[in-house]
Amino acid sequence: MKQAALANELTVVDSRLMKRVLCGFAALALLSVAISLGGKWFGHSIAMAGYTDDATVYQVVIGNNVIAVPANTIRFAQARRDGIASRLDLYLRYPRMDGYSEAARDDFNHTGTVKNIVFLSFEQQMMSRDMSGRFTPIYSALITRPGTAGPGGTMIYGFNEKSGYLNEVLVVGNRPGKEPFVARCLSGQSADQSLAPCERDIQVGDELSLTYRFPREFLGDWQALDAAIATEAGRVLKAGR
Repeated sequence: MKQAALANELTVVDSRLMKRVLCGFAALALLSVAISLGGKWFGHSIAMAGYTDDATVYQVVIGNNVIAVPANTIRFAQARRDGIASRLDLYLRYPRMDGYSEAARDDFNHTGTVKNIVFLSFEQQMMSRDMSGRFTPIYSALITRPGTAGPGGTMIYGFNEKSGYLNEVLVVGNRPGKEPFVARCLSGQSADQSLAPCERDIQVGDELSLTYRFPREFLGDWQALDAAIATEAGRVLKAGR
């Protein structure tokens, strides 16, 4: 009887031990899977370096304007959401005007020799005139003449010492029947170190200002660039609230 009872006890102990071993192996397997998945996600997160290839469209409201753009064109992660904002920053690959993707990774990481990313910022209009409209009443009194010939038929003017625009030049392109194309660009070493040293703003939507920054190399194509920016703004702007 005692031997039988002992045998039963040993069987129960072995059964419990086996269950614990199996549970241990199962837990280790689940942990391994979790680590593997977590590592893949974290590694992907690092590789993306703040970018996303998510094409989900978000609707961002600024004043009376609704801007509908995919997540992969929104520059900052915290802005990738629906709702009200005071400003929206985008980046696009020119001339395709598309956002981040695996195919465009080198362009957005600036690993090549060619710069082709433009940066756009939408915010409520603070001035009654855009940069073209400010040329005659403001900029024309701050530049030094004569200018020098620039790319794409533009003229490049330096600013006088009292203008406050240190290390900048004004680029002006004539547009018959319209106000001139006007952009400010960094000069010298500051320009060489910047990915997008030129800046221009235009008025779009309902009292909305769109500032876009671009590589100086694009100045030779300024008419097509400006048209592409205006077209893209018209495409993403929806009816107001």
